[in-house]
Amino acid sequence: MPESPYDRLVRLLKRADVIGSALDVLQWDEQVNLPPASQVRRADQLSALAELHHRAVCDPAIGEALAALEGDSRPEGDAQKAAVARARRDYERATRLPAEFVAAKAALDSQAFHAWKRAKSHSDYSVFAPFLSRQVDMSREEAGFIGQADRPYDYLLDKHDPGLTEADVARLFGDLRQQLVPFVKEIVARGVKSRRAELKGFSIAAQDAFLRGVVAKLGFDFERGRIDVAVHPFCSGDGADTRLTTRFDEDDPLTSLFAAVHEAGHGLYEQGLPLEHLGTPLGKPVGMAIHESQSRLWENQVARGRPFWAHFEPGFRQSFSSRLGGWSSEDLYLAVNTVSLEPIRIKSDEVTYNLHIILRFEIERRLFAGEIAVEDLPEVWNGLSQELLGLIPANHGVGVLQDVHWSGGAFGYFPSYCLGNMIAAQLWYAALATLPGLEAEFARGDFSRLRGWLRREVHAHGRRYDTHELIRKVTGADLAPDHLMRYLKERYGSIYLPATR
Repeated sequence: MPESPYDRLVRLLKRADVIGSALDVLQWDEQVNLPPASQVRRADQLSALAELHHRAVCDPAIGEALAALEGDSRPEGDAQKAAVARARRDYERATRLPAEFVAAKAALDSQAFHAWKRAKSHSDYSVFAPFLSRQVDMSREEAGFIGQADRPYDYLLDKHDPGLTEADVARLFGDLRQQLVPFVKEIVARGVKSRRAELKGFSIAAQDAFLRGVVAKLGFDFERGRIDVAVHPFCSGDGADTRLTTRFDEDDPLTSLFAAVHEAGHGLYEQGLPLEHLGTPLGKPVGMAIHESQSRLWENQVARGRPFWAHFEPGFRQSFSSRLGGWSSEDLYLAVNTVSLEPIRIKSDEVTYNLHIILRFEIERRLFAGEIAVEDLPEVWNGLSQELLGLIPANHGVGVLQDVHWSGGAFGYFPSYCLGNMIAAQLWYAALATLPGLEAEFARGDFSRLRGWLRREVHAHGRRYDTHELIRKVTGADLAPDHLMRYLKERYGSIYLPATR
């Protein structure tokens, strides 16, 4: 039986994706295992493999299969039609990028990552600034290849979250900022103190064992994935090979736990995508805002809630019994949900976290609008930090250099974190309305119904819908910050503000 145009398209897309997955493993290894003296060799490897991957995704045979499916050989059903439309978008963008540009970008990503590590460790922005300038230039160049030289930031946002524009994000963040800033000030003014700073001397081995048990209970499949340690926690790979990382600190056990739960949320999304469609648009995530919504929902709505700790607190106490003497359950719950002004994004609480993202969005949009230059970033960063968070970082290592993302040219990526928080809250209320008794199940250690609901409502569709479409389909409403503010006020208002206790 001759191969149909759709089957041919799927075969070609999967072949290209296999090469891309090998690239992912090399990039994961670079941040987890790579010996320091091997950096130059790894940059060469990544550059060569990126060029090979680019050739595969730009294979003229893909264009021919798409043309056939857009002509007389129509795809069967709405899912196949959506897959063809997404594949066409990917193919058009890929074929507009010269192979030498893709190879040069991969090499720069590797070089810039190691420059960022050196700069961060010495709090020396001058070490990283030349690489950051090159990343900005290459991002502008990339937008130009795609035909959006006049709107580079729109292109970068849409690249990570299909369907989103700078105007969308500015409106959503503007509405959130208006509500969130006074709420944060009100909480901070209350002066409620937690005992979180007392959590010191926690065995790394015990932390590792505990968080692995939590991640397994949430449903992460260790037969198809693993957890390792990295400077900056991340998740990479796909549903067939999902790599999570966390980091450990003997004096900060909750950060490693929530980093692992967060990355496990990403991993659950990848593992929930249809394996039979792996490598095609129907087996890929929508974009980073939806991806973040999955990690944020598990990390925040679930793992910071009382029902979660009703189940896991006994095991936590058993693992660290010598460190929790005299601690009540309420002490632990307040430590888990501590709100404080913190210069480092990944150490911040979920209330102030969104202000960190708004800060980065304002910098990126002004950078690509030509209003500020790379050399201005430390000063601009400190000014916005003072304005939004009420503090100035002690040094660049905990300020402008704290995050890895810009070393890889991931501009337009940061907004997905705050958008993910908004989507997570909107999904959370939809799940509670659809699944009565859900939190009682959490208290018993059963997370299967929520996981199953997310797989049916979000994961199963792959990239069939764009960001806005999927949110409307699952929740019945457009994305708005009101659900996030409702959730924050319900949880943190009950803890910090007596009027709502």
